[in-house]
Amino acid sequence: MSGKTPTVSRPRRWWRLITAIAVLLTGPFIAIGMPLLSKRGREGAVRWWFRRIARSFGVRIEVHNGKVLRDYADADRGALVASNHISWLDIVAVNAVQPMRAQAKKEVASWPIIGKLANAARTVYLDRENLRSLPTAVDELRKAMRGGSLVNVSPEGTTWCGLASGRFRPAMFQAAIDADVPVIPFVIRYRLADGRDTTAPAFIGDETLVTSLRRTARTKGLVMEVHVLDPIEPSKAANRKELAAMTHAAVRDTLDRTQTLPEMEHPKLAVA
Repeated sequence: MSGKTPTVSRPRRWWRLITAIAVLLTGPFIAIGMPLLSKRGREGAVRWWFRRIARSFGVRIEVHNGKVLRDYADADRGALVASNHISWLDIVAVNAVQPMRAQAKKEVASWPIIGKLANAARTVYLDRENLRSLPTAVDELRKAMRGGSLVNVSPEGTTWCGLASGRFRPAMFQAAIDADVPVIPFVIRYRLADGRDTTAPAFIGDETLVTSLRRTARTKGLVMEVHVLDPIEPSKAANRKELAAMTHAAVRDTLDRTQTLPEMEHPKLAVA
C-alpha cells in the first residue's frame, strides 16, 4: 500500500476553502441568535455549524460511543472532557459530537470571528505566559463543571503530530477533583478512507495556520475518528497527577489499538 496521501484537484481545493470561509462567516450571526434559543436549540445550532465546517473541508466524522457525552449534557451533569491535541480541527471534532465549554489560550479571544464565537461560548481563557493566572482558570473550570457544564481541555498544552502524544499536564485535573466530577477521555484520530493514519491536519512547528488549512483542504478522503471513553471518577486516583496519568493511559491505549502507521510526512514534534 502506498504511503502517499491522496489529494483532490486544485479547483476542488479552492471550492473547499471558499465554502469554509462562507460557513465561518455565518458564525457571528449564530452567536447573536443564541440567547433566543433553548438549551437544546443552542446545542443543535452549534453542532450543525461545526459539522458544516468539517464538511466544507471534505472531512467525514466517525463517532464511537458519543452517547456518553449526550447523556451527561441532557442530565446537566458536569464533567472534564480531556482530549489529545493534534490540529485546529480538534475543536471541530469536540463540538460536532457535543457542544460544550472549553479552556483555551488567551490569544484566542482576540482572533477575528473565532474570538467572538469563543466568547459567546463562555470559553475559559488561560495566560500560558503567566502561571499566576492558573489558579483562577482552574477555579472557573470547577465552577462551570459543578454548575452542570461539560468542559473540554487539551492537557497536552500543545499540538502533537498525529502519531505522537504528549504527557497530560495535571493542573486542569484539579478542577475535576475539586468539583467532584468525572473525567471523560476524548480520543481524536485522523485517518484516510483506506484506514491509514494521516498527519495532514496536524498544526505543528513553524508552519502557519494557512499552510495547515491548505494541506487539509487538498487531502482526499480525510476521516476524523472520535472515541469517547468511559468516565474516570476522581476517587479512583490519589491526586491530580495520578488522575492525569490514568486519563493519558486510556487515550494512549486507544490510539495504539486503532492506529495504522503511514509513511511519515511530518516529524513527531510538539511545539509550545
